[in-house]
Amino acid sequence: MEAAKKTQSAKELRQAALDNLHQRIAEANSQPPLQHDPDCVLEVQDLYKYFPIKTGLFSKLAGYVRAVDGISFKIKKGTTMGLVGESGCGKTTVGKTVLRLTGKTAGQVLFNGIPIHDISRDEMRKLRPKIQMIFQDPYSSLSPRMPVSEIIGEAVREHGLVPENEMDDYLDRIMKACGLQPYHKDRYPHEFSGGQRQRICIARSIALNPDFIVCDEPVSALDVSIQAQIINLLQDLQKQFGMAYLFISHDLSVVEHISDTVGVMYLGDMVEYADKETVFSKPLHPYTEALFSAIPIPDPDAKMKRIILQGSIPSPANPPAGCKFHTRCAKCMEVCKHEAPCMKEVEPGHMVRCHLYD
Repeated sequence: MEAAKKTQSAKELRQAALDNLHQRIAEANSQPPLQHDPDCVLEVQDLYKYFPIKTGLFSKLAGYVRAVDGISFKIKKGTTMGLVGESGCGKTTVGKTVLRLTGKTAGQVLFNGIPIHDISRDEMRKLRPKIQMIFQDPYSSLSPRMPVSEIIGEAVREHGLVPENEMDDYLDRIMKACGLQPYHKDRYPHEFSGGQRQRICIARSIALNPDFIVCDEPVSALDVSIQAQIINLLQDLQKQFGMAYLFISHDLSVVEHISDTVGVMYLGDMVEYADKETVFSKPLHPYTEALFSAIPIPDPDAKMKRIILQGSIPSPANPPAGCKFHTRCAKCMEVCKHEAPCMKEVEPGHMVRCHLYD
């Protein structure tokens, strides 16, 4: 009898949690249309991406993996936003969702004022050349059966961006801009080094003349010396073509070098967002402070207090109540255990999600 009561109580708690999530999704979807800022190439408002968890013979909904849990940010034209956080915090899911490579659960995404999740597939296909992605692994993202000329030129031909009689000259210009030689066109990916393969991936993206590119850890699989070359290449191409980047990375030194603004994610939430100088010189959220304390210092005599986070990252399918970070936070207060903090502007342009600044 007692066991039956406990089972019934657990079911009621799960159902209450699901109802709460459904209410949050409904509220996000009922928000008025986002007003477009003409200076921004990408605007994200209350973006949610939940993956359903189904169990049992009839695939009953048991919960959600809350990969992206209501984040907002903007990227101005010709600028770079760095997105950092531990593995599993939802960075790559954000990148795929803003490109409509995966559907959103709730929220709004505007690309040059166009709500990309609300337009038809035909309209999205016409828009696709303007929003591109550079993947983490340059080898697995390239077809081993296609020469470089086909890899770079396939989408250009598909969208009819360049006349066929001008294609060779166009590919030569794109390859030279990315540090590749025209005689590389007939070679296959296995004939190149890792850095050269990533240059091919970059050339494939910029060949479509995009306005916005998601760079999903584009240098994490490369040697340090090659990383610097690729980062400098991305910056040079940005100046030349005026593209905006969403730069996803674990390497905070790389993010500091390339970014104009920085967003810090933890377990699906954006916990801090500001311009690069502000975030790196004056981090406010305890999680951001812990991340930045791990950045190596070139001076061997300099000493910096290392903040060690206790415990492991909670499951995004069952995050803690209240502030998601409170189970690992040295500054945790009682309110953190019961009430989720809201994103607030502590200083002009400096947004933080933490009860310390209520």
